[in-house]
Amino acid sequence: MTSLRSLVTHLAIISISQLTLAQSAPTAVEIPRLAGYSSQSSKTERDWEKKLQAGIAAENLRQSMQRLSARPHHVGSPYDKENAVWILSNFKEWGFDARIETFQVLFPTPKERIVEMLEPTKFRAKLQEPAVPGDPTSNQFAEQLPTYNAYSIDGDVTAPLVYVNYGNREDYEQLDRLGISVKGAIVIARYGEGWRGIKPKVAAEHGAIGCIIYSDPKDDGFFNGDDYPKGGWRPREGVQRGSVMDTDYPGDPLTPGVGATADAKRLEIKDVKTITKIPSLPISYGDALPLLSALQGPVAPEAWRGALPITYHVGPGPAKVHLKVVSNWELKPVNDVIATMRGSDTPDEWVVRGNHYDAWVNGADDPISGMVTVLEEARVLGKLHKQGWNPKRTIILCAWDGEEPGLLGSTEWVETHRDELQKHAVAYINSDSNGRGFFRVGGTHDMQHLINDVARDIQDPEKHISVQQRARLQQIAKARNAEERAEIRKSSDARINALGDGSDYTAFMDHAGISTLNIGYGGENDAAAYHSIYDDFFWYTKFVDTDFSYGRALAQTGGTTVMRLADADVIPYEYTAEAETIERYVKDLEKLLKDKQDEITERNLELKEGVFTATADPRKTSVPPPAKAVPPFMNFAPLKNGVEAIKKSAERYQAAFAKWQTSGTDLPAQTATALNAELIQIQRTFLAEKGLPERPWFKHQVYAPGAYTGYGAKPIAAVREYMDQEKWKEADAQVPMVGQVLENVAGAIGKAADDLEKAVGQEQQN
Repeated sequence: MTSLRSLVTHLAIISISQLTLAQSAPTAVEIPRLAGYSSQSSKTERDWEKKLQAGIAAENLRQSMQRLSARPHHVGSPYDKENAVWILSNFKEWGFDARIETFQVLFPTPKERIVEMLEPTKFRAKLQEPAVPGDPTSNQFAEQLPTYNAYSIDGDVTAPLVYVNYGNREDYEQLDRLGISVKGAIVIARYGEGWRGIKPKVAAEHGAIGCIIYSDPKDDGFFNGDDYPKGGWRPREGVQRGSVMDTDYPGDPLTPGVGATADAKRLEIKDVKTITKIPSLPISYGDALPLLSALQGPVAPEAWRGALPITYHVGPGPAKVHLKVVSNWELKPVNDVIATMRGSDTPDEWVVRGNHYDAWVNGADDPISGMVTVLEEARVLGKLHKQGWNPKRTIILCAWDGEEPGLLGSTEWVETHRDELQKHAVAYINSDSNGRGFFRVGGTHDMQHLINDVARDIQDPEKHISVQQRARLQQIAKARNAEERAEIRKSSDARINALGDGSDYTAFMDHAGISTLNIGYGGENDAAAYHSIYDDFFWYTKFVDTDFSYGRALAQTGGTTVMRLADADVIPYEYTAEAETIERYVKDLEKLLKDKQDEITERNLELKEGVFTATADPRKTSVPPPAKAVPPFMNFAPLKNGVEAIKKSAERYQAAFAKWQTSGTDLPAQTATALNAELIQIQRTFLAEKGLPERPWFKHQVYAPGAYTGYGAKPIAAVREYMDQEKWKEADAQVPMVGQVLENVAGAIGKAADDLEKAVGQEQQN
């Protein structure tokens, strides 16, 4: 007799969507049954989805982008509000019940900015991006936000300059080995290898009094290809604007955890944790070149050297720099546009789809390339609705304002409606920028199988294979080793990435515990104008998705995902992938501990034997590190037990799900509704209301951004963050709590498995 584990393993290899309609042998005319659908509803759903995919028009994407990116539209600007009203009118025209929901948020804008070198020569940075001949919107200076870092504290400082590479924690460890301190200095860091807000944060923690961030051409300039306007890469005077808000919580800095409504209780600015501790400004590499050229001191390690025509020195000095930042600290409105299509059968279950529309300047790529796909999805969904399609569940489409400064619009909306969302939301599907290339997706892993099934139905516009197949082949090709390659090949599904922070999914997943996907295409853009005045319609249509074929693919992907979730008889969550993913995260923690134990043991032995001396190796320069205590034993058993419990419950649920799918029977509507209500709550079970240590806003105990990575995910952050800081006792203390959360999740999945097993058994008896 085949064991249950063997059966489920076999079913994991064969996509549920490929199972036969019944236990009898398939015939040539049978249509593969969709996961979560009856045989009849599956056929009907496929017909409607094909109509949606065929109805998406690239020309509409182009026209919408040209309209929305015609003028600068940052938070609080006139054109930002005009865009909100235009989006609202379209949603209404297409048959949605739409409204604007407004919040009042703290949004600083620059009043005074100075970067100047006082010694050994005089130089004053331009801090201005010039217009490009032929680019019709790059000269809208009166409406453009100046180049600045939002939520930098005001400051006026003068100090020696030190080059700190990307300005991450590892770079300061390197500086320590070089015997260089940044205490009392202004640091200059290059963009990349982590979120920009980490750079002033870590600099301040090491005693720096100011932070300058520049774009090195090795990262997004001429090193990669011709710069703009000849090519698509960042030009000499191009500057990356952006928020440097700390990662304690996203959203309005004055109203953590509650919606920034007009009557909300607000913090005093002096009490806000997410504003930087030192002043920060971004500059171009044209402005950075004189500063870096004036540095002396040790030659920078090879990995620190960019593409400027200089020898990169670390400093400090003799360059002495004056940095001044003064902002207008004002409340501004953010206008979220919310459009609803009420469900016919279970209107109290919500499928939410969103993209933001605000930009630092014109923002054709970021975010309009994604926003126009949501609009096109809405247009076609409205058209199908008029033709007779009625979603079973309510669909909510969201155009977010205020994402760029710190996920303002989406976070305030989720905080305001958290109780409703936790009761009703099936999933949130997000997108942001979109380009050419591979299908990229991250999210909660209960959605991994669903999005793979959707991606199998979308054709890559250039390679003419499914976007799922192309993404999976890329994962195999880029696997780190043979073992990882074999693991990927074992499953017919491509893995999805864990999400950290950086777009509007954050509040849904990390704060409210809602199953989430973030979707888009990219990897083959021969261009980069991120957060500059050059990210406009002219640049995008010349160098990125020139014919909007990948915009069309994204609209097909997003629209199909929304329909698939809105119409399913049983919501097609899949928990074996989630269990396997969490198991990998726990193994990563075990490996991190062992690697750290081995590293410190070896380093201490070198110090004891006097081997650790000055060499050409940057790790072994003139200042040896102090001996460290070897990390102690950590008891990971509660995490491993929790994982095993989830795996067993997931196997039971998927076996019952597969049995129902192959039985040919339909679940009674009342039974399906009760089961779906249970399933919706499972992702909520990953939350701990007290949140992460030192970051209570982040409540999910598996998915979270790192405190020092920003965008990057730090799975099981309650444990991992302390391990990264080498606080072993604190890390070990978090293990039982997270283990209990995993046990609770296993119990919730097990309860759903019990109920589905009973329902399937009763239907077969009938």
